[in-house]
Amino acid sequence: MSGSLALALYRAFSARGTGFFDRVLRRRLAAGKEDPDRIGERRGIADRPRPEGRLIWFHAASVGESLSLLELVRRIGEEMPDVQVMVTTGTVTSARVMAGRLSGNAFHQYVPLDAMAWVRRFLDHWKPDLAVWTESELWPALITETDARGIPMLLINARMSKSSHDRWRFVLRGAARAMLGLFRAAHVQDAVTAGYLRRLGLPEERMEITGTLKEGAAALPYDEAERADFAAHLGGRPVWLAASTHEGEEEIVLAAHDKALRVNPRLLLILAPRHPQRGDGIAALLDRNGWSVARRSLDEPVDADTQVYLADTLGEMGLWYRLAPISFVGGSLAPIGGHNPFEPAALGSAILHGPYVTNFVDIYQRLTAAKAARLVSSAETMAEAVGDLLSPERAAAMANAAWEVSSAGANVTDRALDLIMDTLPPERG
Repeated sequence: MSGSLALALYRAFSARGTGFFDRVLRRRLAAGKEDPDRIGERRGIADRPRPEGRLIWFHAASVGESLSLLELVRRIGEEMPDVQVMVTTGTVTSARVMAGRLSGNAFHQYVPLDAMAWVRRFLDHWKPDLAVWTESELWPALITETDARGIPMLLINARMSKSSHDRWRFVLRGAARAMLGLFRAAHVQDAVTAGYLRRLGLPEERMEITGTLKEGAAALPYDEAERADFAAHLGGRPVWLAASTHEGEEEIVLAAHDKALRVNPRLLLILAPRHPQRGDGIAALLDRNGWSVARRSLDEPVDADTQVYLADTLGEMGLWYRLAPISFVGGSLAPIGGHNPFEPAALGSAILHGPYVTNFVDIYQRLTAAKAARLVSSAETMAEAVGDLLSPERAAAMANAAWEVSSAGANVTDRALDLIMDTLPPERG
């Protein structure tokens, strides 16, 4: 292991600071940020036996990163049916989403907090044959202990923000160099991330710029019978979607919808917040402002008077994208960084977005160049775009252009699969 005073000090703290990590965990549990039924997993206590055979361990930070792995996990099941896959994440929402998406050879566990005793307990039980980190969430004890056991490590779909780079460079630069040097290879999303990782110490010869795994992801699932039934119930009403919205964005979306309704009174807005647990608060906002609302979580039907359908459930975004020919992708009117625009593109929906898209800036640049997405920065510009795209020909042209951009990146998953297959050690004799 490469030498680093900062890393050595962190490892010493991690080994002796279990009490600190336990206090952190208890505070998170009290705040509702942990799953009380699975809290043992955060201390490295497994909820099931280790499966027989080779095990590939993927770690993803949260929902978006874990969803980007689904097509790759499915392909591993096809190409290597004897290999098991464990996906770890650290958030309650991601665990719930993964529970509904992983099956067959794949399962979910919570990642342990970075206390050395918990990390060692986790690795002692699971004994993964290969560890694959996604994005760039680097936990020093977890990474160094994995390497100490001779488990090969890969970094795929790597992406790093300027703030993360600056934090590592100016505070923990030596630790970053030591940890990044432990990865055998890295697939990097873009040239900016490649530059950041190079400065932090990842050897250039181990890096390859491949684009984002989200480009190679399969379209979000939906039930075609349910889509057809929902569409028939709408009776030809025009529909648009505000997807994955965050606090502060709903007010702008509703103001845009109010303006659009003056031109087309039959227009229906499907409002799908990023975090469905905000449903009660959004419903109260809608009620205060006099909107006629139906809620998905309450199984309320849409009728002729419904103006807003509040889609406050998990795992149904594929259905909403498929129903709506126009989609505003949230997290982009507030400084969140945006969400994956290829999800609506793969299901035939034209894309609107706000100015804050740093998480997907390269993708949005390509979509904009192809006239496949439109920037909206206010209720006025959003309403104008929605009104314009209610023309089926204009919406279809945008959606087709977006599909062409997204499908061009399908080989990202192929390349990641090849790297994993080449790195995975042979079955033990």
